[in-house]
Amino acid sequence: MNVRRIITLFCVATFIVSCGGSKKATTSRRTKTVSRKTEVKREVKEVKEEVTKPKKPLTTVSYKEKVQNYIFEYVGIAKHEMTQYGIPASITLAQGILESGAGYGDLTSKAKNHFGIKCHDWTGDRVYHDDDRSQECFRKYEEASHSFRDHSLFLKNRKRYAKLFTYKQDDYKSWAYGLRAAGYATDKKYPVKLISIIERYELDKYDAEVLGKSYTVTEKKKPNVRTATKSKNGEYVVQKGDTLYSISKRYNMKVTELKAFNNLKDNGIAIGQVLKVQEPSEDSEEF
Repeated sequence: MNVRRIITLFCVATFIVSCGGSKKATTSRRTKTVSRKTEVKREVKEVKEEVTKPKKPLTTVSYKEKVQNYIFEYVGIAKHEMTQYGIPASITLAQGILESGAGYGDLTSKAKNHFGIKCHDWTGDRVYHDDDRSQECFRKYEEASHSFRDHSLFLKNRKRYAKLFTYKQDDYKSWAYGLRAAGYATDKKYPVKLISIIERYELDKYDAEVLGKSYTVTEKKKPNVRTATKSKNGEYVVQKGDTLYSISKRYNMKVTELKAFNNLKDNGIAIGQVLKVQEPSEDSEEF
């Protein structure tokens, strides 16, 4: 009886399992495809090519115009220094014009040094510049007026220039020769050059203005100044007393340019030596 029940139960269980297994459970899943569009906005700038206009060449300024501009710019300072220290304004202006190349010299451009004053007893800023020797030390100033003041103090405070202050303030010739005699310049023609500038541009009238005197234009003899000896090909024959610095000034060049023109390694030159130089402009002056 028990065996039958077991068999019966087994059959019923088998039937139930077979019926349930014949049904397949189907699960359908819908996959949703989400498409995302990302729009990237790009701002396109139109770049216009700049058209560079050709620069116009600078107008060449004649030496005479340079000197006149120099006088106009610095005459006030020179007259003020005359009232303070007694140095003729004509002498100060003439020295400034000669030493600075009328304000266009290399030393004046980079150091505002108008009188070629070197670094003796100087604790301020300095620059190095080719002069009688290579890379000599020169005083550097922040303003041109400081250079003029230092020039006044340079003459006033040194005993060797004491004799200058015994001359009359309107006696520019005595001052010019006195500077050379006191050792201010080694160039023997230095006094003649100063006098030539003073008389050519009538700088002595500013001395008269400071002294309250009337000024009369008088006919002055042109000093006999040696002219440069050069060939037709722009060459210069070195003469006694010449230096690279004096020759470079005469032809409105830099010492470095003059040395490069002639492949010179140092500042040594000899009498009779032929140097290549650039042609001076028609209006250039030689002192």
